[in-house]
Amino acid sequence: MKKILLLLTLCLSLFGVELGWTHEYKAALAKAKKEDKVLYVLLTSDNCRWCRKFENTTLQDRAIQDKLNKDFIVVHLSRDRDEVPKIFETTPVPRHYFVDGNEKILFESLGHRGVECFDAFMDSALDDEGHL
Repeated sequence: MKKILLLLTLCLSLFGVELGWTHEYKAALAKAKKEDKVLYVLLTSDNCRWCRKFENTTLQDRAIQDKLNKDFIVVHLSRDRDEVPKIFETTPVPRHYFVDGNEKILFESLGHRGVECFDAFMDSALDDEGHL
């Protein structure tokens, strides 16, 4: 029994990192402003294979998850289900926006990105905001 509990705990610690996604843009924007953090907005659609590929590869990387959780407020918006603010383009997807607390777009990108590329995007957004 102890071995099973130990194995379960190990698995949860390896795979238990989750991103604190919200679908409430305005609330996330207010939180980003209050905490002096950059907002990362991932815009997808329900039937986008490149969106799923990004979610199932790059966003599963532990270092990416750690950096997003530490340095950003993360918002996931589906153009099919969520209200998307007019400052964001909705086609094509996936789209990546890094926004400051005053709703200024610091950096944006389009498409699936690998770990190294996406990590560089995060650094660029933080550098533009003066957080590096």
